[in-house]
This record gives sequence, structure tokens and C-alpha cells, in this order.
Amino acid sequence: MSLSQILLPSGRSLRLTELRMYSTYGGLIEGYPCARINDLKVAWLQRQAEQASSAGPVHLVPPSRAYPDEPAGPFGPVEVLPSVACVGVFSSAALDPAMDASVLVVAWFQSVPEVPSGEDADPGLRGLHWEELAQDYAL
Repeated sequence: MSLSQILLPSGRSLRLTELRMYSTYGGLIEGYPCARINDLKVAWLQRQAEQASSAGPVHLVPPSRAYPDEPAGPFGPVEVLPSVACVGVFSSAALDPAMDASVLVVAWFQSVPEVPSGEDADPGLRGLHWEELAQDYAL
């Protein structure tokens, strides 16, 4: 059973079978969102995806970074990532007809804590180049 389905522009249907969500800035006690902190957050999310990668290869969707009109602090300008960091395991039809299915572990950031689904899914997810990134497996 899948949590949701996403249809790529190519017509390929992806099934989301596992999802982990984290508050992007949860645990940030001091400081403010800046490039240095955000680079650490992105690297941390990449590691979380790699730990889940026994399911398949890992792909990080580059996050959007916003620069609100706020004065820079001692660590440079304020830079904000979307508020929810996600790691999901996606599966689809096999790339090779001799195999059973294909899989990809994806890390991404999104603005709301909702399960991505259909055409409302993050554009970075809908723009995945599945054929280049996913790996086939046999059941």
C-alpha cells in the first residue's frame, strides 16, 4: 500500500511508500537561519536519506532559499529554507522489463507538513528524472 501517488510529466506514476518529516529549524537554539546553518541542514538531510538508502539510490532535490528583507547578523544575511525537511522512498514500474520495480530514496524540503500527492506535490519531486536516478530491483 502506498501513502500517495505522484504523476511525473513523463507519465510515469510514482508510489510513495515511506515518508519521514522533520522541522527544518527544530532544535535551532541560538543564531538564525543563514547560509552556513542551511548548508549544515541540507547535509544532515542528505545523511538521513543515505541511512534510509538500503531501499535504493539517494537523490537530494536542491532546496529553494529565501532571503527576507531583514538586517544581516554576525553570520551574514538571513537565508531561509522551506520549513519541512523530508525523506521519502518512492517506487515505480521497472526500467528494465525483466525486473519487478524501480526505487529511489529522495530528500527534499517543502513549505507545509503534508504528504506530497498528485499535481500538488513539490515541483522538485514532480521534476525527478526517474529513468536516470532510480534503480531496478527484483522481488
